[in-house]
Amino acid sequence: MVKDAEDSATPSLTGERLQKILAGVGISSRRAAEAMIRQGRVTVNDQTVSEMGFRVRRDDAIRVDGKLIGPRPEHVYLMLYKPRGYVTTLNDPQGRPIVTDLIPEQTGRVFPVGRLDYDSEGLLLLTNDGDWAYRLQHPRFRLEKTYHIKIKGNISRAAMRRLEKGLQLDDGPFHPLRFEVGKVNDRSCWIDITISEGRNRILRRAFKQLELPVVRLIRTAVGPLNLAGLTEGQSRFLDPREAAACLIPQVRRSIKKYSKIT
Repeated sequence: MVKDAEDSATPSLTGERLQKILAGVGISSRRAAEAMIRQGRVTVNDQTVSEMGFRVRRDDAIRVDGKLIGPRPEHVYLMLYKPRGYVTTLNDPQGRPIVTDLIPEQTGRVFPVGRLDYDSEGLLLLTNDGDWAYRLQHPRFRLEKTYHIKIKGNISRAAMRRLEKGLQLDDGPFHPLRFEVGKVNDRSCWIDITISEGRNRILRRAFKQLELPVVRLIRTAVGPLNLAGLTEGQSRFLDPREAAACLIPQVRRSIKKYSKIT
C-alpha cells in the first residue's frame, strides 16, 4: 500500500508499472523487483510503495534501499558456461564463488535468468533486461531446456516407462518432453533429457524417485541456444537476433518418438 494516497507518490494512470521500471534499469528480474516492492524496500518520491501495479512517471524519484536508481542502461544479453562450484545468486552469505565473477568487468550489472545449482554446470543466461528475463521464465512460454545427465546405476526398461509416463513429485507432476539414453557402463549411464519446467532441482528429485541418483548435470541448451564454442567458465554476448529467438515458442514433439528404450 501507499502510505498516503494523496501525497506526491499517487500513481499516474499513464505511467509505467514500478516493477517494470526496476527490471528495465537492471536492478533485478521483474519477479525479484516485485518481491522488493512487497518488502517495502522501494520508495517513490520518498514514500514507500508496497502494492503491485503502482505506476510512476518519468520525473518520479525512485529509490531502492535508499539508493536513487539511474536511467535505463543499454540492454545486455550474455550466455555463460557455468562450471560446478558457483552459485547463481548475486550475493552468497556463505562466501562461495558467484557466476558474475566469471564475466567480463565491462559487462556492467547483470543478473542470472533462472538458476543452476551449485553442483550443476552448463548454459546460464544473464541480462540486465528484466522484461526479457521475465518472459523467458514465465510458465506460458514453457521454454525448452536440455540437460546431459549422468546417473548412478543403469536405468531399467520399467524406469524409462515410468519417466515416459510422468512422475508425481511433492510439488506437482513432472513430465519430460523427450529423453534418450546414451553411453552406458556397468556403474552409470548418461541421459539427454529435455524439459520445459523450472522448479527447483526438479531433475535431481525426479531421478531420486526412480532410485537413480544424479551424479553430474550439464545444461546443454536453452531454447535455440547451446554450448557450442564455449568451454567451462567462458561467456559470450548474444546478438539481438539470438536474444529475440529465445522468445519464439518452439514446436512440441512427441516424447515417444524421441525416447530410446533398450
